[in-house]
Amino acid sequence: MANLEAEPREGRPSPKSFLLEAERENRGRFKLFIGAAPGVGKTYEMLRVGRAKQAEGIDAVIGVVETHGRAETAALVQAFETIPRRKLNYKGRDTEEMDLDAILARHPQLVLVDELAHTNAEGSRHPKRYLDVQELLAAGIDIYSTMNVQHLESLNDVVAKITRIRVRETVPDNILELADEIEVVDLTPEALIERLNEGKVYVRDQAQRALKHYFSLGNLTALRELALRATAQRVDNQMLQYMQSHAIEGPWGASEQVLVCVSEDPRSVELLRYASRMAERLKAKWTALYIESLRHSLLSEAQRDTIAETMRMAERLGGEAITIPGERVADDVLVYAKANNFTHIVIGKSERSRWFEMMHGSIVYDLVRRSETISVHVIAGEPDAPKAKRTSLETQAAPIAVRPSAYVVSALMVGIAVGISYLIARVVALPNLSLVFLTAVLFSALRYGLWPSIMASLLSVASYNFFFVPPLYTFTIADPANVLALVFFLIAALVVSNLTAQKQRQTQSMAARAKTTAELYAFSRKVAGIGSLDDLMWVVTYQIAAMLTCDVVVLLPGPDGLQVRAGYPPEDSLDAADMAAAEWTWTSNHAAGRGSDTLPGGKRLFLPIQTQRGAIGVVGINRERPTLLSPDERRLLDALLDQAAVAIERVRLAEDVDQVRLQAETERLRNALLTSVSHDLRTPLATIIGALTSLKSFGETYDAQTRLELVSSAQDEAERLNRFVGNLLDMTRLESGGISVKLESIDLGDAIGVALNRARPMLVHHTTEVELAADLPMVKADFVLLEQVIFNLLDNAAKYTPPGTTIRISGQVDGDAIEIAVIDQGEGIPPQSLEAVFNKFTRLQAGDRKGAGTGLGLPICRGFVEAMGGTIFAGNRQDRSGAIFTIRLEKAPAYSGSQTQAEAHVP
Repeated sequence: MANLEAEPREGRPSPKSFLLEAERENRGRFKLFIGAAPGVGKTYEMLRVGRAKQAEGIDAVIGVVETHGRAETAALVQAFETIPRRKLNYKGRDTEEMDLDAILARHPQLVLVDELAHTNAEGSRHPKRYLDVQELLAAGIDIYSTMNVQHLESLNDVVAKITRIRVRETVPDNILELADEIEVVDLTPEALIERLNEGKVYVRDQAQRALKHYFSLGNLTALRELALRATAQRVDNQMLQYMQSHAIEGPWGASEQVLVCVSEDPRSVELLRYASRMAERLKAKWTALYIESLRHSLLSEAQRDTIAETMRMAERLGGEAITIPGERVADDVLVYAKANNFTHIVIGKSERSRWFEMMHGSIVYDLVRRSETISVHVIAGEPDAPKAKRTSLETQAAPIAVRPSAYVVSALMVGIAVGISYLIARVVALPNLSLVFLTAVLFSALRYGLWPSIMASLLSVASYNFFFVPPLYTFTIADPANVLALVFFLIAALVVSNLTAQKQRQTQSMAARAKTTAELYAFSRKVAGIGSLDDLMWVVTYQIAAMLTCDVVVLLPGPDGLQVRAGYPPEDSLDAADMAAAEWTWTSNHAAGRGSDTLPGGKRLFLPIQTQRGAIGVVGINRERPTLLSPDERRLLDALLDQAAVAIERVRLAEDVDQVRLQAETERLRNALLTSVSHDLRTPLATIIGALTSLKSFGETYDAQTRLELVSSAQDEAERLNRFVGNLLDMTRLESGGISVKLESIDLGDAIGVALNRARPMLVHHTTEVELAADLPMVKADFVLLEQVIFNLLDNAAKYTPPGTTIRISGQVDGDAIEIAVIDQGEGIPPQSLEAVFNKFTRLQAGDRKGAGTGLGLPICRGFVEAMGGTIFAGNRQDRSGAIFTIRLEKAPAYSGSQTQAEAHVP
């Protein structure tokens, strides 16, 4: 046995799974027991090592272990707690699978999981057991697991060649990279055969059949070598990475990169496995490349699905899948390889006939001839592999189904050409009537493509010969020169039809790409101008649904978790399976649902909407066809989601900015309130306390006049304090919408008189004047609110004007409104502050205005006036210094009889 521990763990690249590199420090440790064949003792060794850990006090349990009737293995199982398996009904048959949720709930320190490559029954969260293991590792649980070497994906075809049996249950090669420790359970072929003969692996009859087939001495020897090589390669990688990460000098090899060319041929999967093994040996990165030429549009749906599955296989094997548009495949492959520094190209051997390659050329030949310093590896397919008419990257056009009407119309065009040529021949002696038929061929090629135009070419030659080449009305050709002319005419017609059909396909392909680009550009412009998240979600779902012809739903996080925010067609909820897949996508930031490795039984495929800062939402798509998304559609969806993610983040950042601005404003108002309260409450309270203390302590020594002055001073400050509290209450009522407004026809003089009488103590050092127009009509207002507004303006004027100055109140008609102005003789208001004075807790810092007032009187004035349907604004006098505050209110309508009242509620 060889025990290979991954040291140092941080020096290795992480596998492509939902175990992110950032999570590796928090995940559980993974030990893999690998063997060459069943029966070498992997499960027994895993149980033995687990029992030793249990003896050290580690909480170890069995997730799933298959004893296969082996007594010594069953005896070791008894020493562990076994998590009961989950029961599922699959196609009417009861099955049992490892209960992933039960293990997560139990959360032991160590779990023993047998048969890592096992395929879970339908209805499980993950289709493969190794994905269950990855989730347990991500939860911080240590895992011991077992696997045979033939289950490695890249060795699948090699094992099939050796044993003549193709293993269907495989795991990606990067599972070895995921393992922190690998233990090779080795047994010589002779010893394993002896165990088989003793019935320790299978029952005797089954063992004899196994010895004749899979467990032959040659097979076991080859499998043993594969297992040792795979683990030795793993050790070599660890050593190289360790030396590099610790700056240890060594003979570093030049950087190698492998490019594998794939097509719709099912045998492309074999090329992927070969490239994966080569990249592993060379310690190189590798890429699967598909050239989307003009003929891509001619492929059937099944062939496109094969390409999509091949590209997904490349990603599962640890490579990168790239699709690029092109016309001449060999040239495009070489340009891409040279531009990206690839040193090896892997391509499948062509099965085209020699004649076909002489006529149309060979991509393999062109690559080998023009590859220069790039090594080209030509791989032959398996003899028993599914046959295909095209091998890797053959680009010649294939026959496609064309509507019968295309051939009918093409024949009709040839008939029209015959008629036109007949008319021309009767009028003028035109020597090149064949050009008329060439026009029909061009029309057919442009309109219907290659095959109808070929038929039109052949029909044109026959018609021209029959109607216009002597002897007429027979296919016999008397003049040998006409034979040559007809041959060259046929060649010209075929060449023209072929070139025209190619250009037609190219034009259609370019038009489709231009349409997609234009739609993406329009989408980016549209989302850039949207400020509402709901509007943005509607645009995103509609655009995805329109461009991919699918049903779309978008979920965003909310107060109660992930919630449906938009859908097309509109949808407000998801079933339990889809919601579970969406939650998984959100928490793990990886795809889940239909066609993925997690919860594949869902109706939709869910993908994260993410930016560099992480996931910001989830999108779910569904369509009624076997393959949900082709590689092109997946790239298009990724482009749409990238733009949507940026737009969503922009809208949320704008909301965050507004929230920050609101919080800053709230903080400013809070500080202003505290400052105002600390000043405007303490000052009158200090005066009141001082006056009352003096009266209490020294009242008997004061004369009557002094005591009266002290009482008056306390009363004035108490009234000032009452006004301040009243302002706070009024502002609270305004902001909460608690002001009830009773609009009625009132006399402006009455309201001014009441306000002046209440403000008399504040105006003792000022002169007041009231100037009302003689024919001033009634004003439509709330008497109490209007009186309070005038009172606040008088209070403001008294505070900001010197003693001895005049405060004037005027009232006049201005159209359909009545203007009320309060004019003082103070310093006025700075022009830039004419609007700011109506903001809460705003107190000007100029001249005598500095520090005066609470900053609530004028905001209350504006709130009350607007509640009555009017306006108020500030200005400065033109004749001298001083401020003017103007109120505009609606005139009361003329009426007779009893007065009616209109009652409104301020929202």
